Amino acid sequence: MQETEFSATGVRIERWARSLTRAGQVVVKDGRVALLTSYGREIDSAPVRTVSAGRPWFAGAGATVARLNGTRYRLTMGQRGQGPDRTGPARRFLETLRSAGGRTI
Repeated sequence: MQETEFSATGVRIERWARSLTRAGQVVVKDGRVALLTSYGREIDSAPVRTVSAGRPWFAGAGATVARLNGTRYRLTMGQRGQGPDRTGPARRFLETLRSAGGRTI
């Protein structure tokens, strides 16, 4: 079975009222989801099966909400994209989680 992988750069990562980074990275590799700063420092990581993510009604285009280790993060992907489909990276992230056994809300 092939490992599911996903990587997005230039991701705004917020812990609700607090912005952690405006140019972070989300990586799904080897059965883990990792949130990294722009310098590569780990913000949080968890096994894919314990991560839940989705697109709530209040999230804008390209935004998702993910829960890792009991902490909720708002991830805004594709904010630098100039194309009409800014939801592409967020949609691929949710599809990757779903196919790897994560929960979507």
